Amino acid sequence: MDTLEHLLAWYASIDRQSLARIDEFYAPEARFKDPFNDVQGVGAIRNIFEHMFDKTEMPRFVILERMQRDSQAFATWRFEFTLKGKPYTVLGATHFRLDADGRVIEHRDYWDAAEELWQKLPLLGRLVAWLRARFATPANKRPF
Repeated sequence: MDTLEHLLAWYASIDRQSLARIDEFYAPEARFKDPFNDVQGVGAIRNIFEHMFDKTEMPRFVILERMQRDSQAFATWRFEFTLKGKPYTVLGATHFRLDADGRVIEHRDYWDAAEELWQKLPLLGRLVAWLRARFATPANKRPF
């Protein structure tokens, strides 16, 4: 199994126990950035995933597509979890940069927090929907 496939297989089956293997996949000074976090170091990255397990029920990543060119890799995914008994799905993508040993040195997640999460929450969702409607460009008008 190549490096990217090995990494993505770990993500697809990640749980509290397999999180202990994070050092196999991330370099000690790796950087992780998503819409809520920007941290450096494998310990800080482990804390993000521990927090995910603490705050959500049954979290899992479903890997959709992947590609790799040299030390750059990209994967699209669906993150499924339950929060207070209600199921949620977040669609996103990750750009990985790998070191010479094939470990992640940079992990950057791309997903729209407003559309994928906030808009789905009861009170905040109405505000996000209103803001989106307020700032949307009319279909018959060009933005420039």
